[in-house]
Amino acid sequence: MGDIAEMLASALRMTMPVLITALGAIYSERSGVTNIGLEGMMLTGAFWGAYGALNYGPVHGVFIAIFMAMLMSLLHGLVTITYRVDQIVSGIALNILAFGLSRFFSIELFGMATTSPHVESLPKVSIPLLKEVGFLQPLVTDLSPIILIGILLVFVTYWILEKTTFGLRLKAVGENPLAADTLGIKVLTYRYYGVLISGAFAGLAGAFLAIEHTGMYVEGMTQGKGYIALAAMIFGNWNPIGAFGAACLFGFAEAFSLRVVQNKMIPYQFIKMLPYLLTLFVLAGVVRKTQAPAAVGVPYSREEH
Repeated sequence: MGDIAEMLASALRMTMPVLITALGAIYSERSGVTNIGLEGMMLTGAFWGAYGALNYGPVHGVFIAIFMAMLMSLLHGLVTITYRVDQIVSGIALNILAFGLSRFFSIELFGMATTSPHVESLPKVSIPLLKEVGFLQPLVTDLSPIILIGILLVFVTYWILEKTTFGLRLKAVGENPLAADTLGIKVLTYRYYGVLISGAFAGLAGAFLAIEHTGMYVEGMTQGKGYIALAAMIFGNWNPIGAFGAACLFGFAEAFSLRVVQNKMIPYQFIKMLPYLLTLFVLAGVVRKTQAPAAVGVPYSREEH
């Protein structure tokens, strides 16, 4: 039981960056904007989170990571929403830009291109009562606060999208922007809201990677997690509960690969492929069964309508 709990605790840690980023992607895509740039926003959050934690403490590092990732998302919104540039092209360009900027600032601020000095992590928390249960201790003790925030965000996101005026308007903008505009909903404004929220969530996920997971910034540390988050969102059918289940599946695959990599009989490169192969198989199996927002990826202009 102890080994199983340890495995699940590892899977939970691996799940968080994908889950939080996938939840942010839901806001963006529900508003009608495809955000391929989540990978770059996560990397931006990881870099500036490490910088903030090193100089001002881990709490400030988290907020700096969120703010800087939101600036990247604002750039994506400006290019795609206001100037109606192809959203896929903008996202890919943003990822390349984020990688280049992170390397440049790493050299300037840390004096080295690929890593930062070690940073302090956030104070750990434990869940009362459950921590007294022996076999659950790895799952409920010494947790990063961001893990609890990530789980809470699943339910908060569901409530916002399904029960609030803001959420219903956001979804209306992504389904039929012309009808929403006719009803007086500011389509472009709500699309900016969706993109900025996705950037904030990606920044939080990046901060988790740098401050909580590795204790430092490492070049390319996102390792495609932004793309896996998009896959989790699609697998979850643009629903936060579904995205949570998909992110857990990917997190478990990554945790499993880390355990199996100790087996010297199998080259570790093949084991590390598991989460990405799982992503491909999942998308191949479910992409035709999912229902994307009708207007996602389609620029909107009142003048053209």
